[in-house]
Amino acid sequence: MRTHLEIDLNSQSIERHEKDGEDVVRAGRYLIAKTLLDRGLAEVDPLSPENPLIFSAGPFAGSNFSNANRLSVGCKSPLTGGIKEANSGGTFAFALGQLELSGLTLNGASDEWVVIRITKDGNITFEDASPYLGKGNMESAALLFEKYGDKVSLGLCGPVGEYQGLMSGISFTDPEQRPTRLAARGGVGAVMGSKKVKAIVVDLNKMPGFHDRKKLMGSVRQYGKMLDEDKAIDAFRKFGTAMVGDFTNKVGGLPTRNFSAGTFVGKDEGPLKIGGTYIRELTLERGGETTHACMPGCQIQCSNVYVDAKGEELCSPLEYETLGLLGSNCGLDDPDDVARLNHVANDLGIDTIEVGATLGVLMEAGEGEFGDHEFMADALEDIRTGNERGKLLAQGTARVGEHYGVTRVPVVKKQGISAYDPREIEVTGISMMITAQGADHTAGNVPGFVCADKSTEEIVAASYEIQWICAAADSLGLCLFGRSVTNESMDFVVEALNQAQGTGYDENFFQSLGAETLKLEWDFNKQAGFTEEDDELPSFFFDEPLEPSGKTQRHKAADVNKAMRALIG
Repeated sequence: MRTHLEIDLNSQSIERHEKDGEDVVRAGRYLIAKTLLDRGLAEVDPLSPENPLIFSAGPFAGSNFSNANRLSVGCKSPLTGGIKEANSGGTFAFALGQLELSGLTLNGASDEWVVIRITKDGNITFEDASPYLGKGNMESAALLFEKYGDKVSLGLCGPVGEYQGLMSGISFTDPEQRPTRLAARGGVGAVMGSKKVKAIVVDLNKMPGFHDRKKLMGSVRQYGKMLDEDKAIDAFRKFGTAMVGDFTNKVGGLPTRNFSAGTFVGKDEGPLKIGGTYIRELTLERGGETTHACMPGCQIQCSNVYVDAKGEELCSPLEYETLGLLGSNCGLDDPDDVARLNHVANDLGIDTIEVGATLGVLMEAGEGEFGDHEFMADALEDIRTGNERGKLLAQGTARVGEHYGVTRVPVVKKQGISAYDPREIEVTGISMMITAQGADHTAGNVPGFVCADKSTEEIVAASYEIQWICAAADSLGLCLFGRSVTNESMDFVVEALNQAQGTGYDENFFQSLGAETLKLEWDFNKQAGFTEEDDELPSFFFDEPLEPSGKTQRHKAADVNKAMRALIG
């Protein structure tokens, strides 16, 4: 049994909705889409009190099931105008599960800035947030831990979210209390800011009850063994997500200088300095951590703690998407420079994909030179202070591109494209086109899929398969980086669900949950006014050959949608 909290910020009242079995399992992305559709919210102003902000933990939350304590945050996106589920690691979902909470929804808007406090004895209070306003996340987190003690998890609206900058996410603390795990995309931090909720403080407690705890703990151990024996997981442990950069650079799909090229370093010019191999060796030499768990119980540990030449921490984590968008996309080749900017972005609570894409467009406009770290740092300082230029930049890539009249603006549905050039990484490109989430690689990423001899129909089929897999995982609180095991063992995962929540699903449930979630999201966006034209990639992907391969985009939105309709009926 779990409880979902409906929090009315206007009256500061709480409704507790008890959930059991299937209602606990159908969480995350599914719950967000179902709730927004059922409430008829497709046409609301995303920054109005009528737009709820939903925090949802999965059915394993609070346990030590590896990579099963992810958190989904969702609402109507003020960045895209469509549905949004932003996903995060950290300790927040773990803490909710330990209090036997399936999640919470923020409804309405507070008159004054508040901190919401949720304790293990069931008390929920609204406290004055004024001591934390205008402060960066690092300082705010330190003050909150000082006040509430070490045995809590934090969800934070950063200073950019306070003034409703659309690149703002919601920051959650990791196991070492760093507020650096972000539900980053789609402007969810701006929605939290519009509600005047500065922070949510949740007690850590103890493992919650499960339907058959003994069998579930057996499955937890078995799953851990499966992870230990998997070669792909071993690679993530050694090199982290940064290793993806070595691959995308090699095949020519790494975003470089505002997506004007696909390779940042030539094959004969040594290792990619913003790639996983180089960063691992440098981190080991300096005494940093090449493996780190972003959430309790995770055995994959694909995160890291990146340090400078003196062994002092610069950033945790330093990961591929940031290296691709703040690094090569902006012309930076020194991981130290990227890490310093990453730390500032974490302190501001902003999406490093969106800010990297935005700064690339700003450089394209001639406002700065590619590779100019100081120019980028100054832009982030403007975003921090919220001056006229800073507030413009905080609205994200599409709006900055429009302001400066830039023709090469890498967005879909007004959201910055992730670090995979769709001219080369075609399945992921299709996923970023057709997902209701806006350009988002986590909706369906298969960078290694060989596409050269494949038709649009075949590539769409590959995209749809990974999309329903990702939608199901996001609905169950599972991290996608376990998919080399999870995707091959769906029957095992479903049986663990049955053990945890007393359900009676068979293996087909995984696919049906994912497919249903996708349909709900597409239905929401259709009601919000999205059409096939909104799925199209920017024209420069079709018109400009990608160096060094010379490839151009070959999949039009009309053909992609036709192939998708044939698949789903």
